[in-house]
Amino acid sequence: MTEGFLVVDKPSGITSHDVVARVRSVTGVRKVGHAGTLDPMATGVVVVAIGRVTRLIRFLQDTDKEYVAAACFGVATDSLDADGTEVDRIDMTVGRADVERVARGFEGRIEQVPPMVSALKKDGRRLYELAREGVEVERAPRPVVIHAIEILSVGDGPHPSVEFRVVCGKGTYVRSLADDIARAMGGFAHLTALRRTRVGGLELAGSIGGEDLDGWEEHLLTPAEAMSAYPVITADAEVAALVRHGRPIPAAGVEGTAAVVGEGGVLLGVYSADGVTARPEVVLA
Repeated sequence: MTEGFLVVDKPSGITSHDVVARVRSVTGVRKVGHAGTLDPMATGVVVVAIGRVTRLIRFLQDTDKEYVAAACFGVATDSLDADGTEVDRIDMTVGRADVERVARGFEGRIEQVPPMVSALKKDGRRLYELAREGVEVERAPRPVVIHAIEILSVGDGPHPSVEFRVVCGKGTYVRSLADDIARAMGGFAHLTALRRTRVGGLELAGSIGGEDLDGWEEHLLTPAEAMSAYPVITADAEVAALVRHGRPIPAAGVEGTAAVVGEGGVLLGVYSADGVTARPEVVLA
C-alpha cells in the first residue's frame, strides 16, 4: 500500500483541504492528511501524509515554519489579509530602519491574539463562521515563538508594501504578526502575499506543484526523510527488536522527540528521550 509524504506547493485560491482531496484522487488512498493549514490566499509548502504515516502528522506540526510575506501598511481589512474587506485606511509612511527596530521587538516568545477569521473554535463554533455573521468575540492571547524576522524591503508612499521573512513556531499567525508590527508603529496592516517556504526540514526545493500532481510517485518521501528536522537514534538489531515491541531504548545523550531509524534508513518509530532513556510515542515497525 502506498505510504509516505508529499511536499506540495499549494497554489493561491485553494484550501489545504483541497490539496488533500487532490492527493486522495491521484494516489487512490483514502487515509490522507496535512501537517498544517495554509489560508486560501497563501501559497507554498503543505506537507501531506499518505497512509498509516498520518500518525506522524503531529510531529511535523510541532516543527518550525518559514515564510516570505508582504504587507500593506496603513490599510486594515477585517481578515488581516487581502481576501478581506477594507475597514480603515490612514497615511503611514515608514522608514526601513524603524520597521526593522520595531520588528526585532517581536522576536522571541510573545503573546499573540488570534484573528477573528481563523479556524479556532469558540463555544463549539469556528471563529470564521462567527465573523461571517458580523460577530466578534474576545480571544485570549496565546504564546507563540518568533525565531527570526528579516525585513527584506520597505516601499515608499503613504501605504508602503513591507516585505519580510519570518521563522516561527507552531500556531503563529503571520497576518497577525504583520498587523501587530504596524500597530506598534501607530497604524495597522494587512497581508497582500504569503508564501510558506519550509516546514521543519522540508522545503520548497523538494516540492511538487499542487495543480495536477503529475509524477507524484517520484516526489514521495519516506517517513525518515519527513522527520529530518528531529535528532536520530540509530537502532541496531537488538534495539530494533525493542522498538517493535514498544519498549524503552537507550537514548545516548539525545533529548526531546527523536526519530528511531533502523537498517536501511527505515523509520521504526518516534520516541521521547530524556538524555538517558527514550520511550515510544509512535511505533511503525
